[in-house]
Amino acid sequence: MSATALAATDLTAATAEPAVFRRVLGHVPTSVCVVTATTPQGPVGVTVGSFTSVSLDPPLVVLYCGRQSASAEAIIRSGHFCVNVLAEDQQQVCAAFAGRSANRFATGDWELTDQAAPRLGGAAAWIECDVEDSFPVGDHVAVVGRVQRLAAAGGPRKPLIFHRGQLVRLDRACGMHVPTHSFDWWDI
Repeated sequence: MSATALAATDLTAATAEPAVFRRVLGHVPTSVCVVTATTPQGPVGVTVGSFTSVSLDPPLVVLYCGRQSASAEAIIRSGHFCVNVLAEDQQQVCAAFAGRSANRFATGDWELTDQAAPRLGGAAAWIECDVEDSFPVGDHVAVVGRVQRLAAAGGPRKPLIFHRGQLVRLDRACGMHVPTHSFDWWDI
């Protein structure tokens, strides 16, 4: 790599001040999910951008919510939750659950019951979990879920992505086949 190419990428080291931290980590694309639960007071939900799988055996996932989030606290207390992986056309649902709207569930096509966590119609995927554990991590709380049921939408549903401070869609080129022989560990 030439010195010119290195200079063009702006690899200046900086301290991990919050603004710099957010800007640099914004280069890591993340999924956009709305995590929901049913409580005695009604359904609750919150938008999260930090969600990932943890373990295949047992099947575990983790999400991170702000420690001050009343919705996160209610989700943990409920003992069950559903991760609704937003599809690329569900930006309004993302915005509704990222804000403090009193009636977040008015946006989107929700399947609401007294027994299960709300499921979003048209989502890219759904992962229903029991709360396995939760613990503070910095200014967030980690919520570990044991997966009970899950499904992915059929057809061409693509996920909504958060990247560099904005919601984005996957490019059509992402659909091309790329050899994965070096990822044999990924296959089950």
